[in-house]
Amino acid sequence: MCSRCDYANLLGRSGLHPTPNRLAVLTTVGNSPSPLTAQDIYDRISRAGNINRVTVYRILDLLVAHRLVERLTAGNRTFRFGLAPNRNHPEHAHFLCRRCGAMECLPPDRPRVSTLTAQAEPSGIVERVEVRFEGICRRCLQNQRSGSEDTGSLPP
Repeated sequence: MCSRCDYANLLGRSGLHPTPNRLAVLTTVGNSPSPLTAQDIYDRISRAGNINRVTVYRILDLLVAHRLVERLTAGNRTFRFGLAPNRNHPEHAHFLCRRCGAMECLPPDRPRVSTLTAQAEPSGIVERVEVRFEGICRRCLQNQRSGSEDTGSLPP
């Protein structure tokens, strides 16, 4: 969650009129502690107001185009959406659980991710870096361990 961001101001500085729907989508993405799917965003917004799924997708595309939101790959042909780096949100890596599909933001300093470190490549100008670690999250490991005590399916 971000208490430091003025989402209406972010929209305005990007040249976008802060309509109620744009503000709702950006606020939902910005206030989430982890990246969300478009369906997650739609579900949260539609509870509070009248918005359709297509509008959510169009607004997400617009916010990505204006670099307010990042479209993150989740490895299974789905995308998650999180705030794009700004002065309150530095670039950072993500962890994706292969078992439950949860994606979480990692602290910006572990590992340090920056488009500046990628500029040494002679291939062109790097505009964005996406680092995603994949594995099994703590919750799934804990569930696996607690289930294995009864079945003996995991090695000690």
